[in-house]
Amino acid sequence: MAEELDLMGQDSDGGSEEVVLTPAELIERLEQAWMNEKFAPELLESKCEIVECVMEQLEHMLSTVTKHEIPVNIWISASHEQSKNMSSLAPHFFRRATDRSREENLRRARKGDLKIEKFFPHVLEKEKTRREGESSSLSPEEFAFAKEYMANTETYLKNVALKHMPPNLQKVDLLRSVPKPDLDSYVFLRVKERQENILVEPETDEQRDYVIDLEEGSQHLIRYKTIAPLVASGAVQLI
Repeated sequence: MAEELDLMGQDSDGGSEEVVLTPAELIERLEQAWMNEKFAPELLESKCEIVECVMEQLEHMLSTVTKHEIPVNIWISASHEQSKNMSSLAPHFFRRATDRSREENLRRARKGDLKIEKFFPHVLEKEKTRREGESSSLSPEEFAFAKEYMANTETYLKNVALKHMPPNLQKVDLLRSVPKPDLDSYVFLRVKERQENILVEPETDEQRDYVIDLEEGSQHLIRYKTIAPLVASGAVQLI
């Protein structure tokens, strides 16, 4: 029987609930989070609890296999003698798998860091105005990084340019100066759960609002802000 893992989530009222996932389901959620972060124009909700859970599970598997505490059956198609000889390689392959997972997590983290660098005043403003109980787009480490990046940017602008300008021009509004994420950009998506009556805003002033239904399994090219709540809920997957 597949091992099950506990993951803390949020219910519809904003409270916490315990979600039980198999390792395969956990990996699927991690891949979904990485793909969404890769293709979304804005910084999405932090999924650090999923990353931590995956890494803990991989480290546990690596430790278990290295100590030979469980039978190694990954060579099921090999002969008994081959399995006996090859089983000593199991820790190596699990270590490779663990390293690859770390690389994937670092790649996703780097994508998030690039968005923080690009939109840092807006990211911090969104965090500042976040309502109590609302999920954060930043992990504690990302929040510290964003604050440090903003402070360094302000210091650099002051030392290099602003101090040489007239007093009335020595302040800069970074919220106005730094572009916002383009929520009107278009994204490809695959529908995981059927959705009805999705309001689509018109492309031009001559058009009117209209609604569409998204059938499970269908794929669409659509404006991001139209389906942003569905990305957050997991009803659609960016591709």
